[in-house]
Amino acid sequence: MPARIAIASLMQESNSFSPLKTTVETFASYYLLHGEEMLTGYGEARTEVPGFFAVLAKAGAEAVPLIAAYAAASGTVTRQAFDTLVGEMERRLRDAGPVDGLLLALHGALVVEDQPDGDGEIIQRMRKLLPAATPIGVSLDLHGHITPLKLQPNVFHIGYREYPHIDMYETGQRTAEILLDIVAKRRPMPAMALAKRPLLVSPVCTRTTDGPLRPIAEEARRMERAGEVIHAALFPVQPWIDVPDLGFAALVCAEDAARAQAVAEKLAEMIWRLRSDFFPDLTPLEEAIRIGLASDGMTLVSDAGDAPTGGSAADSAAVLRALIAAGADRAARLSYLTICDPGAVAAASAQGAGAEVTTPVGHYFSKQDGAPVTITGRVLSLSDGIYKMTDGGPNGLELSMGLTAVIAIGSIRLLARSQPSMEWDKAMYVSQGLPLEDAALVFVKSPAHFRQSFGPLAARIISANTPGPTAPDMRRIPFTKATRPLYPLDPI
Repeated sequence: MPARIAIASLMQESNSFSPLKTTVETFASYYLLHGEEMLTGYGEARTEVPGFFAVLAKAGAEAVPLIAAYAAASGTVTRQAFDTLVGEMERRLRDAGPVDGLLLALHGALVVEDQPDGDGEIIQRMRKLLPAATPIGVSLDLHGHITPLKLQPNVFHIGYREYPHIDMYETGQRTAEILLDIVAKRRPMPAMALAKRPLLVSPVCTRTTDGPLRPIAEEARRMERAGEVIHAALFPVQPWIDVPDLGFAALVCAEDAARAQAVAEKLAEMIWRLRSDFFPDLTPLEEAIRIGLASDGMTLVSDAGDAPTGGSAADSAAVLRALIAAGADRAARLSYLTICDPGAVAAASAQGAGAEVTTPVGHYFSKQDGAPVTITGRVLSLSDGIYKMTDGGPNGLELSMGLTAVIAIGSIRLLARSQPSMEWDKAMYVSQGLPLEDAALVFVKSPAHFRQSFGPLAARIISANTPGPTAPDMRRIPFTKATRPLYPLDPI
């Protein structure tokens, strides 16, 4: 009989400092797929669950889809929403009958109002529903918050290898392949080992393509190629969650428990020795604007402090205010930026394309973090804000910015949208009639992932030291629950 493998996914990256709460409606605004809807609901997206399906189909195994919910990054998840979604996962797993294994696609940094490790609770609840010997394979984002709660019996974990995240689909494939090997008794259940260090680093400087993390990631890959371990994952962690035991983790999957622990400790110690190198090179916002307006080519600027993929509301007016103060609206070349503000979009929509609109913009959600800027501009276009990622990692994934307006404020092009969404792919701008080659300055609310898509078109890339709930300078984050001491907040 072919193996029967249950598949489920509940993915959200929490931010303890976001003004937004994550509800079932938040998940539904991205995607919420029930049962067999999962088989076609991903479309062409190259993410973990399609990777699961591909491996099972090739092996002739039966996929038993349960539920798939995704909410990108936002504030903490309400207990009601969490129990609603996990409850459905539990019910569908019970109703599925006997299965030979379970594949879970999780983020790893989901925080519930009353549970600092929501992903760990999911794994624990699924483990209790299955026979003790039934294997569970879990795929995790490289920014997961790894705790002992995740290390349940007969559960193995496979993390992304790359940041920017260009291997989501491949991570799903690796996880499914290992699970099928276990089910077919081609390999024993691997041992998992965790090692952590009290280190917080900004995603601005944890790329695996360059910078201080690259040699450590390369050592992990060397160990895998040499057969020393099955998988060695590095987790720089989502740094904007205010939870105990926050830190940089190495999580190793190996056939031997002692070897797994030794390798995890080796990688964690390599990271710790380089801790002073993991501080981002940040430029004051005003200086970044000056450079962009005065230089040839396109200057690409990371507004990391307001990154929706870190959980920000993406509604800060800091960049818009600084652009106007610097005279970018009167410059000879264009400047692009985005702000999530449903009120400003509604005002633009009421006036219509081609009309002039005067409206406050910014801090629609994060009123405690700043004041809006009142602008007068011409509405260049209105759209439903739907576009498809083409070269930002999970290619083929369809995203929605909600009702969207492009407003010209002199030489500034403001892409105002109704809901926050990841700013990884240049299709965000291009889909709204804003080709990047026309701009002197392009702002992206992302700490690092944007480099994959936007980077090849830029003459230079600058990380601005912008404020917000995803501030790239870790010392600006007002932690109250994180275990201390914690570098670089504290001298260690």
